[in-house]
Amino acid sequence: MDMTVLVIVLGAVVAGFVQGLSGFAFGLVAMSFWAWVVNPQLAAALAVFGALTGQVIAAVTVRRGLNMRTLLPFIAGGLSGVPIGVYVLPYLNVDLFKACLGILLAVWCPIMLAAHRLPPIRAGGRAADGIAGIIGGIMSGLGGFAGAIPTLWCTLRGMEKDTQRSVIQNFNLATLIVTMTTYLFTGVINREMLPMFAIVAPAILIPSLLGARLYIGISEANFRKLVLSLLTASGIALLASSVPRLLA
Repeated sequence: MDMTVLVIVLGAVVAGFVQGLSGFAFGLVAMSFWAWVVNPQLAAALAVFGALTGQVIAAVTVRRGLNMRTLLPFIAGGLSGVPIGVYVLPYLNVDLFKACLGILLAVWCPIMLAAHRLPPIRAGGRAADGIAGIIGGIMSGLGGFAGAIPTLWCTLRGMEKDTQRSVIQNFNLATLIVTMTTYLFTGVINREMLPMFAIVAPAILIPSLLGARLYIGISEANFRKLVLSLLTASGIALLASSVPRLLA
């Protein structure tokens, strides 16, 4: 098997499992593999496609804690942010963006793990939730990173496990559908990419189902630790893939 294809499959398998378990982070995990072997445009398209495929699987297998009043500000913000991210994508230094995001996640999330008894943030209300959604939407347009900031914000809010999972899962599903559609209409996705999509889709299926099955039995405390640990690892992976390119 070609090494590029092998790395793409491996990234899809690991990212699919992580997304099935946590409800987010497909793009962040997959990029830590794919950034080394494919160009940024293909990696972004594969990340959006893979994350969307995984979210469709998750929407069928895990349906708990849906609260439309909580969800709607995130969705509204996310849908308004996606076109901004898609517009900025051709002009953005992707490696610099990934490095900045990586620093944020790699520094802030361990602090939250160490200070797990901090009181949840109540200020800002629905407007603050909408801002988190806008940032997530922009990041979705930049390459399928929709869930990182909204997930961090939900954790800061102290949301219950199933509520947080429902918010992030449905937020990601909505923003990724719009991102994928926009990529198609703006030419980010082209015909030459389709064979890679055909490789990624089946590679995600079983790992996503296994991750979703494990999620059901995880406790509130362990879920919070899992999410923050994954965000930390994602930050480190982003730094590992971007800093060498920036230095070069």
